Amino acid sequence: MSEYLVDIQHERLSFFTPAGEVKALNDVSIHLNQGEVLGIVGESGSGKSVTAYSLMGLTAYPGRLIGGTLEFNGHHINDMTEKEFRKIRGNEVSIIFQDPMTSLNPVYTIGNQIEEVILLHTDKNKSQAHERARELLELVGINEPEKRLKQYPHELSGGMRQRVMIAIALACEPKLLIADEPTTALDVTIQAQILELMIELKNKLGMAIIMITHDLGIVANMCEKIAVMYAGHIVEYGTTDDIFYNPKHEYTKGLLKSIPRLDAREHERLVPIEGTPVDMLNPPKGCPFAPRCGNCMKICLREMPPVTNISDVHYTQCWMNQKEQMESEARA
Repeated sequence: MSEYLVDIQHERLSFFTPAGEVKALNDVSIHLNQGEVLGIVGESGSGKSVTAYSLMGLTAYPGRLIGGTLEFNGHHINDMTEKEFRKIRGNEVSIIFQDPMTSLNPVYTIGNQIEEVILLHTDKNKSQAHERARELLELVGINEPEKRLKQYPHELSGGMRQRVMIAIALACEPKLLIADEPTTALDVTIQAQILELMIELKNKLGMAIIMITHDLGIVANMCEKIAVMYAGHIVEYGTTDDIFYNPKHEYTKGLLKSIPRLDAREHERLVPIEGTPVDMLNPPKGCPFAPRCGNCMKICLREMPPVTNISDVHYTQCWMNQKEQMESEARA
């Protein structure tokens, strides 16, 4: 039995398409304790959502887990059947999808959709489920909850629909909440309210959160630990302070340089990461970031770098760090 709430070790997951094997996850390891918030950041297609979905048994066809072990709250995810997954989805682990309009059913009322989750996973009757649904809408800050329960998704604004999605996810007080870019389609004010709400609920319910995003501003405020993903690899992992104040991987440094800063000098240019993400059907032999890296060495193109431990919780996969470590050992 794992000591962690989430314990993913050396996960390998591929999509077997007619064009060939797409290696979506390559040796991904994540550990998360009860009540912790982990941010997973990276460009589109880096494997962020695939990692989280595999925990819930939601890997889309033709995806298949081909290596590693996944454990969640005492469950061995590798061995679970679809029937067993249905018992834990929405009950022990919940997800807030990226787009609430496509996640909510347009032909059912909001009340109907929240009550369905409560009736499925608890022993409450219809009237108790209705009362709980009303409580949940109040909890996520929706005004006139009784009126909203009778409305359909198209009658609500984007921010309200996102709050409804959070209410559904929290209906059974899960131990883990996966938030897949929950604020992408929202304006900045509503975004701030949603994030504040999630932190408030985390403190109240003691649940762990996996926050999937490409917005480093969000993880800076919310997360205790950050995993930076690129081309199916975790290229850097550490505490929020490690990632923001002591980044070690060239990709992490590139991400940080490409975001606007309040303390920047006037007219300071943002530096984008040159090039395009790698073709996952034909990944390079060595480090996947090598073709876009300004400090690329010959070995970077030939071999995948080993893990370099910077501290107990901070590690990276970059030949530059191996070089630095060897140089400092030689000096010592």
